[in-house]
Amino acid sequence: MKVILFGGSGMIGQGVLLECVRAGDVSRVLVVGRTTAGSSDPKVEELLHADFTDFSAVEARFAGYDACFYCLGVSSSGMSEADYTRVTYDYTVAAAGAVARQSPQAVICFVSGASTDATEQGKTMWARVKGRAENAVARMPFRAAYMFRPAIIQPLDGIRSKTPAYRTLYTLMAPLFPVVKAVFPRHVTTTERVGKAMLRIAREGAPLKILENPDINALGA
Repeated sequence: MKVILFGGSGMIGQGVLLECVRAGDVSRVLVVGRTTAGSSDPKVEELLHADFTDFSAVEARFAGYDACFYCLGVSSSGMSEADYTRVTYDYTVAAAGAVARQSPQAVICFVSGASTDATEQGKTMWARVKGRAENAVARMPFRAAYMFRPAIIQPLDGIRSKTPAYRTLYTLMAPLFPVVKAVFPRHVTTTERVGKAMLRIAREGAPLKILENPDINALGA
């Protein structure tokens, strides 16, 4: 199986990349990003690309893949709706559209988040924009499209967030994760389970197209 991974340097993307490297049936991973994911594994190829609104110059390299895992994202904190839309919607549509044109037989897994608003009409800005991105990806001519909506994600295997505030938060939360998981088991997952769930869906498919936190945990167990 050959996989394209967007956002491999982020916390979720790092976890997904690690599971792809560990999977015996994954022969190649093309990691597309603006900064390096830093993997030296021989099955990993990196494509650094500056303009995530236009992939025309490199789109041909997306041909022949079986799965696309889109893990790129930012926090909406302190961002205007226009700026957040550019990263969350415009980047997603440009990247996924380029893959769909070159590998329409692929399965795509798009990471949005818990409480995403698929109606695109709610009061919460980030949820509306994420919902708009989900709906756009779902309409693209992939073999199948799945929306991942994780809630609280525990980073494993030494993975760290690129966002300083998140790194501090996760460091402070680390001793509390066992308690949080015990009290709120439906709302906590891990980077490992997200990656395993994506790979399982790429292999087998799934009856649900929108995967909430418990669904991710069940598939990634």
